[in-house]
Amino acid sequence: MSDPSAASIVSTPRPEQPAEIGAPVTAGQPEGARKEKPRGLLGDAWRDLRRKPLFWISATFILIFVLMSVFPSLFTSGDPTNGALARSRVEPSGDAWFGYDVQGRDVYARVIYGANASIVVSLLSVIGTMLIGGTMGIIAGYKGGWVDGLLSRIADVFFGLPFVLGAIVILTTFNGAGSSNSEWEIKGLVIASLVLLSWPVVMRLMRSSVLATKEADYIVAARAMGAGTGRIILKHLLPNCLAPLLVYGTIMIGSFIGAEATLSFLGIGLKSPVVSWGIMINEAQNYLRPSPFLLFFPSAFLVTAVLSFVMLGEAVREALDPKLR
Repeated sequence: MSDPSAASIVSTPRPEQPAEIGAPVTAGQPEGARKEKPRGLLGDAWRDLRRKPLFWISATFILIFVLMSVFPSLFTSGDPTNGALARSRVEPSGDAWFGYDVQGRDVYARVIYGANASIVVSLLSVIGTMLIGGTMGIIAGYKGGWVDGLLSRIADVFFGLPFVLGAIVILTTFNGAGSSNSEWEIKGLVIASLVLLSWPVVMRLMRSSVLATKEADYIVAARAMGAGTGRIILKHLLPNCLAPLLVYGTIMIGSFIGAEATLSFLGIGLKSPVVSWGIMINEAQNYLRPSPFLLFFPSAFLVTAVLSFVMLGEAVREALDPKLR
């Protein structure tokens, strides 16, 4: 004789299980949970970034600097290149918030317009570095063999060049005293020197990512199904190797802003008629004691821009690395 209590337990479904075998898996779940779709790496990273105050603070400053670079007239109506010697080194006041420089030019207007050269040079340098270094890293990591050995040895040669010394040699040769280069020619030379001396780092970073990814199961399966080299690289390798490059590229923008200012301060980078923070710091070094504001304001903007990109890179790194969440 069967136990009726046991029979009732078996025949009656538990409250947390669907009443029917064919019921959907999401039955009994909240309405929001049913509609939520699975997120990928970038989706998880963006969800994590939105919770970080550091991300919003750095992104706000970066947005301001980008607007200053693209639309400087939104921030000032002053002339950054022309001045009157009668206003030479006049201290900050209501008429000129940051004062006037040695040649009587508005320091505030020059700081605003100086963002264009620093941001444009650093962004274009990072793009060039990522394209050259990333392409060579993918080729070296995916092909292997003698191709990897050749490209790695070429990168070692450029690794052996000290950054500042190499930039001095390049810029002194093509942009030395007495040269009559235009504004964009000067910017192009600085960008070329930064890219030429920085691509090996990106090449090695991409190469290591490709080496760690190219033997994954989905890569082997794509190769077994007859996918070509181009399809494997563009559809499978590149999307899964971009995360470290995005982090390094964001931090590198801040580094290149500082590098451009350093080269301009040394007198071998950007030169007049270009307006940049490095040039302003160079012009203010001889007036540090009598007029410290000439050095303070461009230095403050420079430090803030560099820290903003570095903090953004750190936030992106933490969001993309599951171990740091």
